[in-house]
Amino acid sequence: MTIVLRPFTRDDIPRLVAWVNAGGAEGFMQWAGTSFEYPLTEAQVERHLAEAEGPQAARRVFAAADTASGDVVGHVEFSHIDYANASAQISRLLVGDPAARGKGLGAEIVTRLLEYGFGEMDLHRVTIYVLDFVVAAIRTYEGLGFRTEGHLVEARRYGDSYWNVYYMALLKEEWEAGRQL
Repeated sequence: MTIVLRPFTRDDIPRLVAWVNAGGAEGFMQWAGTSFEYPLTEAQVERHLAEAEGPQAARRVFAAADTASGDVVGHVEFSHIDYANASAQISRLLVGDPAARGKGLGAEIVTRLLEYGFGEMDLHRVTIYVLDFVVAAIRTYEGLGFRTEGHLVEARRYGDSYWNVYYMALLKEEWEAGRQL
């Protein structure tokens, strides 16, 4: 499957809300962190999208679609966009259909986002936070060239427990060098 990113629109909101809420409270926390309240509502997503409007927006939100069928298969965004320092953070990556997970779609979605970020946006640095128990995601990011820069111990609270988080980063020159191999 080949993926293309397109701007996330208000028509995409019901699908995203259904996907996120289908994962239950724990899946929701893994996707949203503390940015939203469970269960996710369309109104919350509407407010979130308001930060993605305009040329200097703090975030850019995308739907990931299969080029052959046009079906939306995922969601991803750049957040914390720092135009002065040419950096952004990958946030809220989601492959929507649980049956489609584990088949490389996440890597494909992130690859398209990095192509856009390092190409169209001319970013210098892209970062991502990932829970340390999501081993498949960590391997995916490492395979794309991300390096772990920090391990935040018990940084995310869920219920009565705390989760550890890795902070990973990729520079444009590293991305380009890896693409030429």
